[in-house]
Amino acid sequence: DLVVGALPPDDPVAARPALEQVAGWLQRAGIPCAVSDNVEGELWAKLLINCAYNAISALGRARYRRIGASPAALGVMQEAVREVIAVAQAAGVRLPEGDLVEQARRISTSMAGATSSTAQDIARGKRTEIDHLNGYVVRRGEALGVATPVNRTLHALVRLLEEAEGDEAR
Repeated sequence: DLVVGALPPDDPVAARPALEQVAGWLQRAGIPCAVSDNVEGELWAKLLINCAYNAISALGRARYRRIGASPAALGVMQEAVREVIAVAQAAGVRLPEGDLVEQARRISTSMAGATSSTAQDIARGKRTEIDHLNGYVVRRGEALGVATPVNRTLHALVRLLEEAEGDEAR
């Protein structure tokens, strides 16, 4: 879903009337949109889902259903999510309520037929956004003193795959 909000240091309460107006325009155009007083947390929740699935889908050439059905892949995904949560918390981000590991796992059934954009980019021989997903978590983790071995591994392997696909295209 599309979510709009004010990022710190802006005041989400002061920005709310303008944000509600924008959300209203989008809704009238048939685009579902919500206003959040914690858009930073919403952005990290979206990052968490992308870090959970994108690299694994690309590396395993798998749809989300298969990731959720594989105990080994599911375990890697859950560890990647826990690392993202640890980095976000160390950064002082207020994440959305609930069990985010379980919410991420449920994507494997709610979007069972999906293939990640990273997997699609690799299949097309294009550069992926992995530096801005798992790579970002690794860099933020380093800066904050939070270990991110699973995200580091996923990032490195997708970069290696990108390089291999690029070599074949040349």
